[in-house]
Amino acid sequence: MSRFTAPIAEQIWDMKYRFKGADGTPKDVTVEDTWRRIARDLAQVESKADVWEDKFFNALEDFKYLPAGRITAGAGTARRVTLFNCFVMGTVPDSMSGIFDMLKEAALTMQQGGGIGYDFSTIRPRGADVLGVSADASGPLSFMDVWDAMCRTIMSAGSRRGAMMATMRCDHPDVEDFIAAKSDPARLRMFNMSVLVTDPFMEAVKADGSWDLVFGDKVYKTVQARDLWNKIMQATYDYAEPGVIFIDRINAANNLNYCETIAATNPCGEQPLPPYGACLLGSINLARLVAQPFEDDAHLDQDAMSELVATAVRMMDNVVDVSNFPLPEQAAEAQNKRRIGLGVTGLADALLMVGLRYGSDEAAAQTEAWLKAIARASYLASVELAKEKGAFPLFDAEKFLASGTMQQMDDDVREAIRAHGIRNALLTSIAPTGTISLYAGNVSSGIEPVFAYAYTRKVLQKDGSRTEEEVVDYAVQMWRELKGDAPLPDYFVNAQTLSPADHVKMQAAAQKWIDSSISKTINCPEDISFDAFKDVYMQAWDTGCKGCTTYRPNDVTGSVLSVSSEKSDKAPADSPDQVSEGGEIVYMSDPLDRPAELEGNTYKVKWPDSEHALYITINDIVLNGHRRPFEVFINSKNMEHFAWTVALTRMVSAVFRRGGDVSFVVEELKAVFDPRGGAWMQGKYIPSILAAIGGVIERHMIATGFIAGEGMGLKADPQAKVVGLDAPRGKSCPSCGQFDMRMVEGCMTCGSCGHSKCSG
Repeated sequence: MSRFTAPIAEQIWDMKYRFKGADGTPKDVTVEDTWRRIARDLAQVESKADVWEDKFFNALEDFKYLPAGRITAGAGTARRVTLFNCFVMGTVPDSMSGIFDMLKEAALTMQQGGGIGYDFSTIRPRGADVLGVSADASGPLSFMDVWDAMCRTIMSAGSRRGAMMATMRCDHPDVEDFIAAKSDPARLRMFNMSVLVTDPFMEAVKADGSWDLVFGDKVYKTVQARDLWNKIMQATYDYAEPGVIFIDRINAANNLNYCETIAATNPCGEQPLPPYGACLLGSINLARLVAQPFEDDAHLDQDAMSELVATAVRMMDNVVDVSNFPLPEQAAEAQNKRRIGLGVTGLADALLMVGLRYGSDEAAAQTEAWLKAIARASYLASVELAKEKGAFPLFDAEKFLASGTMQQMDDDVREAIRAHGIRNALLTSIAPTGTISLYAGNVSSGIEPVFAYAYTRKVLQKDGSRTEEEVVDYAVQMWRELKGDAPLPDYFVNAQTLSPADHVKMQAAAQKWIDSSISKTINCPEDISFDAFKDVYMQAWDTGCKGCTTYRPNDVTGSVLSVSSEKSDKAPADSPDQVSEGGEIVYMSDPLDRPAELEGNTYKVKWPDSEHALYITINDIVLNGHRRPFEVFINSKNMEHFAWTVALTRMVSAVFRRGGDVSFVVEELKAVFDPRGGAWMQGKYIPSILAAIGGVIERHMIATGFIAGEGMGLKADPQAKVVGLDAPRGKSCPSCGQFDMRMVEGCMTCGSCGHSKCSG
């Protein structure tokens, strides 16, 4: 009998976590083999390895404890990968050689599968003097472009590209450019971005005071704090980035504030880490711990939870000793502090099973109580480990107990730490669990609400056909099994029906007993007003959150996945043979015929290190009094370019001749990267020669008035909307192609295959 409760769970296991040989032959025949592989590997450092292997297996069995994907896929495989999810890299020196040393370290880390975070606040602002060179600094964003191109070339372990977080202080002179960076959809695609917001800045925002932008001892500019805050809010309202990290609050609450300063986080924000900091992740599956679900006496089994937490803490502590590390500095940092990030998943399902509405005051109080119990159990388990194996090397009892988090801990826990020390400096974190939640039977993810009670998923079969299967939330499936066709109670709510205030309430309730941070998305309706949107962030600040990430569906960020199976009875707005309101954009069923003469321009592109230049000719046609691109020709004496330039010109010209707003071609070309590296052209990093061609086409479209300015073309093909009459839906998954992408825990995640932009 299969341990999997849903077909999607077994498929995720097979795709993501099942150990297979180089030829694809499964080494893990069953999921029990996977659990045994992990348990045996993590027990190898124990003096009684056989005993602990069985205990670890029991914790993994039936998906009660879910190690993060890196551990589940990598432990016991003998593959040279890191089992750690999260890294923050070393402080970036303000020198060219130091910056590129950091770039190399980032590449080595992502090559082994780690997601990384960087604080770019240490690089001098654009236009600052560069001593001894007689030049002006290009600024941190120019170097972020280099990091972005590098990340595109590194494939993380487990066929997942590396993910990166970039942070910048709210008082850096280039912070306004940082805030606006994602307004260009082709730029910095591999980064998540967050502004480090300080306590004095928030006080200045509330008081409508002035704010200095400073580097070193020099004030470069003074702005109104509220104006800068509004720029952050407008950017995330429009583009879902940057996020906001309340960095002073993080440092004040850090158990290790006596020996480290934090200025960056991992890609999803739940792990604030010091330079070379590393953390591993795992989750207690609360949905598996509810006794008598949906009955009057439904409750979380506290004894079972405490026992499970203690075993999980021991397993995670052992990961520190068995894992590889990309860099020796990361290994030393992990050994000195032994940070772990134990969190939860299935919270929303567990709340449903005990009859509570996610977002209600009662649910928030219950969440706080459960997470306090987990925190207590984690810290006491770590004390027991310290008795047996010793405290973490940098432990200082008085300084540790005086930290922000520890001051609120119960007296018995504090006294146990004072007497015996503690094995792990930090223990709790709420990580993204999108994929492992699917693997566990589609339990609700992390502390997020249920996204959808059920949806239909198309599955590609070996013969090329597609079949449909229903994917049902774990709690809903359990309700069906226990209650039959009885209607769901009114306390069943989902991410689309909750108010942003309810989301923030739940994040704040969870944060109180989490010593690191939380990966959570505050879903906002598309029509939320800008003022109400700003209130969400102020509520997060006022209620003690360490950061805030929102998602408002729109034309830029993408629509929320439609969970309805009904077909729309309305034709799409941009149907064939339609002329737009302005009259200049024409959509045609058949391509345009070429007139005998066309007006055009020719542009020269000299790619560095290339012997011959490219000459790009763009010809236009005039329709309704407006000039629009019609065809492209590319010529070069370099015969290596011949085949691909001919293919490119034929394809682009074919697109141009069909009509419509073809500016999306520019964005597609600008996003192409060359794994051998790009080049600097006219003070800007261009990731490939194809991106350079896209830039030329864009400049031509601007000059002819087809688009208004750089980065202002369409981000996607508008004709894609004409292909079917389905209800609006989100972006397609780059891994499986399904229209099942949703923002969960601060990261775009596919509900069909578990693909995530973020590393984890």
